Amino acid sequence: MAKILVVAETKNGELRKATLEIMTKARQEKLETDAVLVGSGVKGVADTLAGHGAGTVYVADDASLDIFTLAQHVAAVADAAGQAQATQVWFSVSEMSRALAPALAGRLDGCYVSDVMGIEMSGGDLTVIRPAMATKVFQKVKFSKDGVRVLTIRSGAFDVAEATPTGANVVELATPEADARAVAKEVLKEETGEIDLGEATTVVSVGRGVKGPEGVEFVRPLVEALGAAYGASRAVVDSGWMPYNAQVGQTGRVVNPDVYFAVGVSGAIQHLAGMSGSKLIVAVNKDADAPIFSVADYGIVGDLFKAVPILVEEIKKQKK
Repeated sequence: MAKILVVAETKNGELRKATLEIMTKARQEKLETDAVLVGSGVKGVADTLAGHGAGTVYVADDASLDIFTLAQHVAAVADAAGQAQATQVWFSVSEMSRALAPALAGRLDGCYVSDVMGIEMSGGDLTVIRPAMATKVFQKVKFSKDGVRVLTIRSGAFDVAEATPTGANVVELATPEADARAVAKEVLKEETGEIDLGEATTVVSVGRGVKGPEGVEFVRPLVEALGAAYGASRAVVDSGWMPYNAQVGQTGRVVNPDVYFAVGVSGAIQHLAGMSGSKLIVAVNKDADAPIFSVADYGIVGDLFKAVPILVEEIKKQKK
């Protein structure tokens, strides 16, 4: 029987939506599930994890864990996996999990698969579905090796169910010793005040068709009218019109919002790899043969500088 350990992530004192998505998936599959929290001041969300199906919440809560360091975090999660007797460890895809998940698999002598979009359980067998070749194909990967299976799962792959209010069974973990060879002293964060791409339910992205920084600002009223996160293609970022953290695509952020607006985006395969999992895609492009229309649910063939103001006006009317 599978035993799942979910590695929970928090942001601004709250659980990330991606964590709740994978908790919901485990609950829907009726899998025995525990969770682990590692950080500073994270114990307060243990009850939320319990409400989403965690039988036991393992907590390593210490000021020394405020900044992510691989050695300490992998030691804490490995401790939790051992105490939980986990056969699978699930992460959401994030900057942290890209480092932590493979290191954990190596420490536990287990198996590791990244960027999972689907999970199929049959008894003790586990098969996962993941994209390959910039989402041109999808792989079905079956684990054949015994040992702990470590997965990173894309955000947006599953919906979040309502929680059941309950108290958590908390197990305190010993704080792992820091690695004296590398000491993290400070993390500098850029405060933009904008909605994070990974958490957004609506995303507007712009491509080379906006023609420059002025075009980026021209589309911003659409972003604001929708209450959306603002993204960009690699061409826009490489041109310096928007910062790197706005890039959506194979070498940028992978997003799976409810609604994705692609404005002046041609739809190169590298960009499609980052947004093709969106539930509804709306494209605006003057080129009727642009590849973006092959994945769009709705398309406007026309000049974005004429279309965007009309969209903004209509959205404002609907809100009223």
